[in-house]
Amino acid sequence: MTTYGLSDDTRPVGWIRAARKAFETFPVIVRDRINTALTIAAEGGKADIAKPLKGFGPGVMEIAVRYRTDAWRVVYALETNGGLRVIHAFRKKSKSGIKTPKAEIDLVRGRLSRLKGESLK
Repeated sequence: MTTYGLSDDTRPVGWIRAARKAFETFPVIVRDRINTALTIAAEGGKADIAKPLKGFGPGVMEIAVRYRTDAWRVVYALETNGGLRVIHAFRKKSKSGIKTPKAEIDLVRGRLSRLKGESLK
């Protein structure tokens, strides 16, 4: 995990390595918009392009950016220690409507479960 802190009043932003690697393949314009949204979240706000990810309870958010024919998404979770952890980044092709594919949801659920297990140790 990589952690970036912006200032004393800003939550640290951590990345699961696989999410960071996927994010780095996004187009630059998409990465810039998502980084702005993550900065807003780290400072305690909520960007207009962020929304709660249904079925995961409070604190799990999804950022979605439409670019050309695809939707680029990042899922992050607010941690109990006050940090913010990016747990998944992916490109969703527009073939199946706006719903997040089950495989992506399952991956998020698995990563969240592992993170909760780590925090209990």
